Order: sequence, then C-alpha cells, then structure tokens
Amino acid sequence: MVYAIGFALFALGITLSVALHECGHMWAAQATGMKVRRYFVGFGPSVFSFRRGETEYGLKALPLGGFCDIAGMTALDEIAPEDLDRAMYRQATWKRLFVMSGGIAMNFLLGYILIVILAVGWGLPHLTQPPETQLGSMSCVRTENPDKTYQDCTGDGPAQRAGLQRGDLVTAVNGTPVDSWVEFKEETEKQTGPFTYTVERDGETLTVPITPELTTVYPEKGGQPKTVAKIGVGQDSSGPPVEYSFPAALPAAASFTGELGVRTVESLAQMPAKVSALWDAVWGDGERDPETPVSVYGASRIGGETAERGLWGLFILVLASLNFFLGIFNLLPLLPLDGGHIAVVIYEKLRNLFRNRKGLPDGAPVDYLKLMPATYVVVVVGGAYMLLTLAADIVNPVNLFP
Repeated sequence: MVYAIGFALFALGITLSVALHECGHMWAAQATGMKVRRYFVGFGPSVFSFRRGETEYGLKALPLGGFCDIAGMTALDEIAPEDLDRAMYRQATWKRLFVMSGGIAMNFLLGYILIVILAVGWGLPHLTQPPETQLGSMSCVRTENPDKTYQDCTGDGPAQRAGLQRGDLVTAVNGTPVDSWVEFKEETEKQTGPFTYTVERDGETLTVPITPELTTVYPEKGGQPKTVAKIGVGQDSSGPPVEYSFPAALPAAASFTGELGVRTVESLAQMPAKVSALWDAVWGDGERDPETPVSVYGASRIGGETAERGLWGLFILVLASLNFFLGIFNLLPLLPLDGGHIAVVIYEKLRNLFRNRKGLPDGAPVDYLKLMPATYVVVVVGGAYMLLTLAADIVNPVNLFP
C-alpha cells in the first residue's frame, strides 16, 4: 500500500514539475505582453477547461506533461490580425529569450526549493561517495513475496553476526576479486553455504567467514524464482546527512544544487553511451546497470520503493534531481526542445546585427519548415530512446535496494 502511494505521489510530482515548467513559459509570456491562448496539463481529450481573461486553462485525460500555447510562437503560427503585434516571433530578442528560458528556470527553482526542504527536514547527503564495495548499513534479511513486496524481519542479519562493520572494504568474495557493488552482489548471491569475505579494515586485511541466509527472489521478467544468498548489508555512503536550519539551508542548498547540476551534466553526456547497457537490460540476463537512465515509470517505481522504506529524504532528492535533469536537458540546442528555440532566437539576433552593419534591414524570421527534417530526427531518436528506457524499466528495473 505504501509502495502504491509513493509510486502515485512521485508520478504526481513529475506531472507537477512538467506543469510548472509550462507555467514558467506562460507567466513569462504574460509578463512581457504576449498572448497565451491555452494552458493545459496533460494531452489527449479534454477533461475540463475554463477561461480566465484571454487564456483557456484545462486538464486533459493523459497526464503525460502539458503545454502552453503562445500566439505566434513561430511565423508559421496562425494568428488573428488583432493579435499580430503581440505575436511572439515579432517581439524583442530579450523577451523571446525570457519566455523560452522561463520553463527551464522554473525547473531549476523547483529543484532548489526541494533541496532546501531536504536540507531542513532530512539533511543533505554527501555527493562524494566512498569506494563501491565499502559496506554500509546492516540489517536482517527480508523475505521477498511473489508480488515483489517484502516481509518484515527482526534481529541481526548474517553480516552483523559475522562481525562485519560499516566501512569495511570488501576486496574479494570467497576468493573472487570484486571491484564494484554489482560484482559484490552477484558473487554473494551465488553462494550456497558458508564462505569468506576478504576485507580491508583500518589498514589490515582480514578474512571474515560468514553464513548467508538463502532466500527466494522473483525475477521481474516473469521467469522462474531462484534461490540466492543474502547477508543483509547495503552500500556505504559518505556519512550521515547534514541537517540545517532554514536560514543556513539557503546557501547550503545553493552549493549542493551546483554540485548536483555538474553531476547531472555528466550523466547527460553519458546517455548515448548507455544505449548498449539499456539494450542488455532488456534482452540480457544480467542485473541492470544502476547508472542507466530511467523513464517516468522507472522513476515513479523508485519513488514507490523509497516511500515503502520510509526514505522520504531520498524520495525528495530523486524528484529534485529529475527537475535539474529536465532543466538541463531542455537547454540542448535541438528542436523541439526549448534550447532549440533559444538557438534560433540567438541566430536571428546575430544575423540581423551583421546585416545592419552592412546597411541591410533585418532578415525574415527563420523558416521552421526547413528545420523540420532535423526536428523529426530528434523526435524519432529521442522517442526510440524513451521506449528503450521504458522497456528496460518494465523487464529489468533499476534495483537500488539489493
């Protein structure tokens, strides 16, 4: 039940993030005198709508985003003669840039507000992570149900009973070297009885014998359940989150936002290279790389899992990260993204500056019809990537809680 609530809340958070993105465009357009004809949340058939002033507001049946219809966004737009002077493409460059960047700014602002809430309510985590195979929190082993929920458990788990400690760096599982958390997990789960860990602790190398608990897990792809070894341990983080008072949280959240923004740009740059990993997640048999992108469904699933475990701070952090990703992704100079429209506006301004220096009048607005082939390529490639990510999230989702 808690999982379903968390899933629904995260999906609602994504919808609100996109809706507020469009609000950023709408409010900027209204503030600069442009005409906003429609603002809708969702797509498809209209559920309801109402008119306030010159704008129609409403909700559509498919909560997959939203849109803001600004009169004369391009010269191809049909516009009433009385609204021609308010057409967006005829406005000053700064106004057009202000409107097109309004949605991006809204995502950044929303992400920052969520980080402030996180700082005050749960504390800011450390983004610099320790080595991947360093052990973190330990607990009892929970039994998995066929519907992928877990039963409650009590007492110490195998890791605690074996004397493992938080901060232990595992270098080998039963003699097999491991360099990543995925390798550590895979080697651990294949054990069938007592085995040993080779760990580094306080400058010493130790061999720690451990007896795992064998438990049944149910594959996401609908295959046969299998029995694996579990020890009840999580990956280490860089220490407990740091909580702040509200005044102190404002600059701390700004600094944290900068760090998170840099990591988001790095993740965005790695997206093309993740295609093969996503393909393997769909058609292969191995565990999915946790660093691969997720779809709206996959992100909502993570939201449900964090809520189920009471990790509301992580819930907020993931939602904030998603807003930063939406903002930075929309900065890409590709149509139909906001960054593509911004690039067109900047191109027109620079072109006109050169023309004016030669004594020539401003050139005509950019012909978007000539840009349609490139736009279609972006839409098709982006759509295919989204479908691949969705498929991976359905058949082999990211597992943050082994």
